Amino acid sequence: MPTTVHFKVVANYYKLADVDVVKSGATVVTNMTGNSKFTNVPVDLAVLKTNLDLLSALIAEAADGSKKVIARKKQQREVVIGMLRLLARYVEVVSLTDPAAIQASGFQLASTTKAQAVPLSEKIRKIDHGTNSGQVLVWIQPMRKAGSYELHYGPAVNGGAPTTWTTQGVLMVKSPVVLTGLTPGTTYFFQARALLKDGYTDWSDSVTFICT
Repeated sequence: MPTTVHFKVVANYYKLADVDVVKSGATVVTNMTGNSKFTNVPVDLAVLKTNLDLLSALIAEAADGSKKVIARKKQQREVVIGMLRLLARYVEVVSLTDPAAIQASGFQLASTTKAQAVPLSEKIRKIDHGTNSGQVLVWIQPMRKAGSYELHYGPAVNGGAPTTWTTQGVLMVKSPVVLTGLTPGTTYFFQARALLKDGYTDWSDSVTFICT
């Protein structure tokens, strides 16, 4: 008996930069408005567009660093993401076995095959955005017989390596190291090393990542 494939929508908006949330939402509004495949949407698309326009305006205003505006932008981002996630679930249900319908909605079709993740360097497995602005998650690549690890990071200087680094000890690497208080819009360099019986290994090659 053949297996029925149920297709899913990519809805990882918390990992996207603010401008990418707006861009993705605008695509959904454009594609779903008047689309005969989706006639009973749980979110008013005109209201979603209004909220996207407000988020876009707050992103521009927040560039001056105003804490009040940044707080409003974060709240508005949550509103928009909530609406998009609700629409995403609706599209999944309506387009359960029809990938073309998902693509017609403006949402991205999730891959049905699980790709093997390739580490960013010999000691850093993955880096991602946290749920809050100024937060970065770093997964360290486990090393056999390592007693502990150290994470080394700092802001880029004129596009080059940092002049000052912050070093943080790490005991467990199954979960990510959560870094907070970083500067949004700044490129950071990351390195890691492991503590073995004979001492620390060399620092890994640098991996760069832009904090949002």
